[in-house]
Amino acid sequence: MIRAGVRAVLATDPGIEVVAEAADGHEAVELVRAHRPHVAVLDVRMPRTNGIEAAAEIRRTLPATGVVMLTTFGEDDYILRALGCGAAGFLIKSGEPEELVAGVRAVADGAAYLSPKVAARVVAHLASTGAGDLAGRRAVARERVAGLTTREREVLSHLGGGLSNGQIARRLHLVEGTVKAHVSSVLARLGVDNRAAAAVVAHEAGILPPPPAEQR
Repeated sequence: MIRAGVRAVLATDPGIEVVAEAADGHEAVELVRAHRPHVAVLDVRMPRTNGIEAAAEIRRTLPATGVVMLTTFGEDDYILRALGCGAAGFLIKSGEPEELVAGVRAVADGAAYLSPKVAARVVAHLASTGAGDLAGRRAVARERVAGLTTREREVLSHLGGGLSNGQIARRLHLVEGTVKAHVSSVLARLGVDNRAAAAVVAHEAGILPPPPAEQR
C-alpha cells in the first residue's frame, strides 16, 4: 500500500518516471544497479536489507543515484544514521504529497531536501541524546557558521532551504561552478560529509534562505 501510494503521488508529476518497485532493501539495491535512476526512494524499515543499509550500499556503489528516505515520527535515530550514510532527502510519510514530489525533484537536481518536520525532529533529537541541549547546539552551530565567509554563509542558507547548485547560482547571480566550489568549501569548513548534514547545521544555526525577490 505504501509503494502504491508513493507511485500514485509521483505519477502526478509528468517529469517523474517510476522505473521500478522493490519489495525489500536487497531488491532495491539490485534494481538501482539495473536501472541507474536519478533518485531512489527508500523506506527506513524494509525486509531483508533495511533502508539505511540499502542507502549506504547505493551511495557506495552508485553515487550518481540520490537517496530519499521515508520515515515516521519516532525514527529519529534512523534519520541520523541515514544522514551519516549520505542520504540527501528525508520526508515524513504523513507529510503532504507535494513534499514527496519536491523532495525527489530537489535530490534529482543535486540538492538536499529536509522536510521542515524532519529538520525540526533532527535538531530536537540531537539535543535530547547527549549531544548537548538545544540552546547549546544552536550556539555551537552559530560558532561553526561564524567561521564561514559572508558568501559561504549565503550558500549555506540556501543549502538549508534545499536548493540545488543551479538554483543557488541563479539566486546569487553566480556561475554554477563557483557555487559548487563554495559548497565544497562549506562542507569542509563545517566538517560534514554531505549537503543534508550541512542543512541540519543551517537549521540549528537558524540560518534561513531569504525569499525570492518576486515573493518579497
